[in-house]
Amino acid sequence: MPTTPPLSLQLYTVRKELDADFAGTMQRVADIGFTRVEPYDFLARADALAAGLAATGLSAPSAHFRFLDDESLGGASLDDVFSTAARLGIPTVIDPFVDPAKWLSAADIHRTADALNAAAEVAVKHGIRIGYHNHWFELESVIDGDTGLEILGSGLNPAVILELDTYWAAAGGQDVVALLGRLGDRVRLLHIKDGPIEADPATQLAVGAGNMPVWDIIAAATSLEVAVVELDSFAGDMFDAVTDSFSYLNAGASA
Repeated sequence: MPTTPPLSLQLYTVRKELDADFAGTMQRVADIGFTRVEPYDFLARADALAAGLAATGLSAPSAHFRFLDDESLGGASLDDVFSTAARLGIPTVIDPFVDPAKWLSAADIHRTADALNAAAEVAVKHGIRIGYHNHWFELESVIDGDTGLEILGSGLNPAVILELDTYWAAAGGQDVVALLGRLGDRVRLLHIKDGPIEADPATQLAVGAGNMPVWDIIAAATSLEVAVVELDSFAGDMFDAVTDSFSYLNAGASA
C-alpha cells in the first residue's frame, strides 16, 4: 500500500457547519488532524478565512473558484480573484465547474482550454497557478475516442494543471487508474471520495467505506502533490465521515 500523501479537506464538505460556526468548524477540522484545507468561493469570506487559517495554523495549498463564470465573478475581475488568493496564501486556484453543455463538442472544449490559458496569464502576475476540476460529464463525453477531460488537457498550456475528482471520473464510466496514466503529470491534485460510484451525491460514504480503489488510484497519480478529501453529501454526521476518511487514509502510512 502506498504511503499516505499530503492530505487536505475540501471545505465544501463542511459547508453547513461553516455557515453555522465558521471559526469553530475550522478548529474542528484542525483537531481531526488535517493541516491543509481547500476553500471554495473564497472572495465572499476572505476575511473570515484569513482569520480561520491564522487561528488554526491550517494552510490552503489550493482553492476552488468559478473564475470562468461571469455570474460567479459577480462583477469581480480575474485580478481580484487571484490577488485575494495571493493574500490568503493560496498558490493554486481551481475552476471546479464548466457547464455540461460545453463538453459535447471538441470545439467547445478547446474554447474552455483557451479561456483557462488566458486566465493563467492573469494568474501568474499574482504568483498563482490555476487548474480545472472535473465532474462526471467531462468523462461521459467521448469524442473520437477521447474523453472531454483529455481533450481539454491536450489544449492547455503546460502551466495549467488538473485536479482529478476520482469519484466523479469513475461515475462517468472511466477506469480511474488508466485515466491517470493517460493524463500523466498534468494531474497534480486529486479529490478522494468514496461510495457506490454513481452520480447521486447523497449516497457518498467516508473514504474507505465504498467501492473506489483508493490506494491504486493514489499510486497511479505519479505527480501528486496533495490528496483532497471531499464528500458532497453524507447521510450521517458529516464530521464522523471526515474523521473516518482521515483515519483510513493515514492508515496507509503504516499498513
